[in-house]
This record gives sequence, structure tokens and C-alpha cells, in this order.
Amino acid sequence: MKSPAVKPNKMTERLTVGLGERSYDIYIGSGQLAQLGALIAPFATTKRVAVITDETVHNLYGEALAMALSAYRTHLIVRPAGESQKSMANLEEILDSLFRAGFDRSDLLIAFGGGVIGDLAGFAASIYKRGMPFVQVPTTLLSQVDSSVGGKTAINNQFGKNLIGAFYQPRAVITDTDLLSTLPVRELKAGYAEVLKYGLLGDALFFEDLNSGLGADILALKSEALSRAIYISCSTKAKIVAQDERESGVRALLNLGHTFGHALELEAGYDGDLLHGEAVSVGMEMAFQFAVNQGLCKADCADQVSAHLAATTMPRIADMSDLLREPEALLRHMGQDKKNEGGQLTLILPRAIGDTYVEKRANREAVFGFLTQLKDNAA
Repeated sequence: MKSPAVKPNKMTERLTVGLGERSYDIYIGSGQLAQLGALIAPFATTKRVAVITDETVHNLYGEALAMALSAYRTHLIVRPAGESQKSMANLEEILDSLFRAGFDRSDLLIAFGGGVIGDLAGFAASIYKRGMPFVQVPTTLLSQVDSSVGGKTAINNQFGKNLIGAFYQPRAVITDTDLLSTLPVRELKAGYAEVLKYGLLGDALFFEDLNSGLGADILALKSEALSRAIYISCSTKAKIVAQDERESGVRALLNLGHTFGHALELEAGYDGDLLHGEAVSVGMEMAFQFAVNQGLCKADCADQVSAHLAATTMPRIADMSDLLREPEALLRHMGQDKKNEGGQLTLILPRAIGDTYVEKRANREAVFGFLTQLKDNAA
């Protein structure tokens, strides 16, 4: 069931992720949290909802959320913040809380937080009594432009990031740009890495706009720039997901920078020292430099990417010297990536800015040599 005909405010954008019976709408704009109660009405037919959030978001917006959901019987589950929450133990605690509260699979679950909460809550919804409806209310730039859209839900384990999960689409994504006003600068930049990704993977004109001042405006939290970036990012992702919901083909392009980045995250230990978006920022620079190294991409393209990262003070390879000390470990981490098939290493590589492809048989020796070169350069 699609979202209701709630009258949006003048600044609201609305787009649809077209997946047949699983299609859903994304609302983007100022003041969406206040409309949450009306927007979820078609999915909360029992008038009972569970909200999963973290301590940081709850402290900032708990009262506003309670007011928005005043017409519903609400069960609140508040978790500590951080990537470490995406574990089997924490997933079990959430499920236990839902069982103790007597939730049915006809009740609604709301993920109110960033990417960690969205992934964790979405996976819980996918397996609780074989599936209950859920709605994404993303509160970080990264989750608003990327992780809340497309139905990827997962937790981490000792072998890598997001290796236990399911494709499970939300019933709606309700994106309130006002929530970004309290976002720490570091988290904002982590989200900007995913915005930049959409330009680099398939939209050279969008990259040019980011490079010509739009990127700076986004990082300055200018409302019009934020709404435009979120809309373009979500629109691009929605089109790709509609073509390839379960990542059997073109959807893999959305992982530009992620194979290198996930390896850095695993090496860092998910302890908060390296955020996902920070790892993606570095991973994209690594992907472009590796492509140059392999003769796939012109050096000036990689130079443009590096220059943009420097101009926007984003994390770069040069900042990762500690995590680049063990090329063998990084390659081993990359070998655990979900996209790999038949023991072959899969990478998303650029031919140019805005032109990327899926390389399903990346040369491990070449990758190891590249990682070793980065280690030597950082020494």
C-alpha cells in the first residue's frame, strides 16, 4: 500500500521507488516529522507502533516524535549509538523486546535514526514473525541519501560488514531535512561521501555541480542544496533499485568505493574511529587510483576526485596510514565481500567520472600490489 494523500507543505518533494506491489514513496523536505502520524496511517492499521531509535536521536527529538505519534500506542526501544549495535546480540535484544510487548506482524515498526538504526530495525522487521511492515525515518545525511532507500537490511559479524541480512523494502521513507541541523560535522561529511558517490558512479554533470559549489552548500547545510542533493541521490538510487532490486546486476554500482571501504572499516574494528561514510570517501579515491594503476581510467579523473575531496576536507587515503599497514589483512577482508562470486574478487571501477562498471574478476595480485604500494607511500 502506498502512502496516503497527505497534503505536503510547499517545500516537500515526493518520489516513488517503483517495485510493483512493493512500491513506496519517499517524502523529502522540511517539517516531515510533524506529519509522521498522518503519513504512516495506512500502514499502522492496528494503531500500534514500535519505534527503534538510538540515545542520541531520542535525546534530540524524542519529544517531537512522541507528539507526532500521539494518536498511536507506541512502544519505544532506545539503543546506544554506534556501528557496534549491528550485532546478533543486539538484534536478539530488540526481538525479545517486541515479543515481550506482544507485537503482532500486523503492527508497524519505525526506524528512527541513521544508517545503523535503519539497517538494524529493518532486519528485525524482516524476520520478526516472518516479517512486519516498517517505515524509515532517516535522521542523518548518509541515511537520507542512501541507506534508507532500497531495502537492504543487515547486521555485521566478525567476518565483515552487513554479511547477515535480507532485502526487505520499507512501506515509506519520510525524510525531514530539518533533522540535519543537529548533525555533527563529521557525520555530515560521512553522508556527503554518499552524495558524491552518485555523481562519480553515473552522473558527471552532478559531480560538476558538486565541484562548482553545490558540495560546499550542502556541507554548509543550506536547505535548498540539501533538498536537491537528497532528491537527486534518492531518484538515482530508486531507478537503479527498480531495475535490480536484489543486486544481481546494475545495483552493484551503488557500491562504488565500498569494497575498499568495508575492508578499512573491518580493520578499524567498528569502534567509531572510522565512520562508514568516511571509509567510502577513502574507498572511492582508492577505486579511482586503482583504476588508473590498471590503465582503466585517465589520471586526470582520479586527480579531480582527489582534489574535490581535498577541497571539501573529506577523508582521504593520506589519512589512513594506520589502517594501510597490513595489505594482507585488507585483501582478506575484501575477500569476504558479499558481491564476490565463485571465489573471485568483485570491484566497482571507473572508466571516467560518471562512468563505472562491475568488474567480477578483479586481479587479486594487482589489488595486493596496489595495497602494498599505498602502505609503502604511507610509511
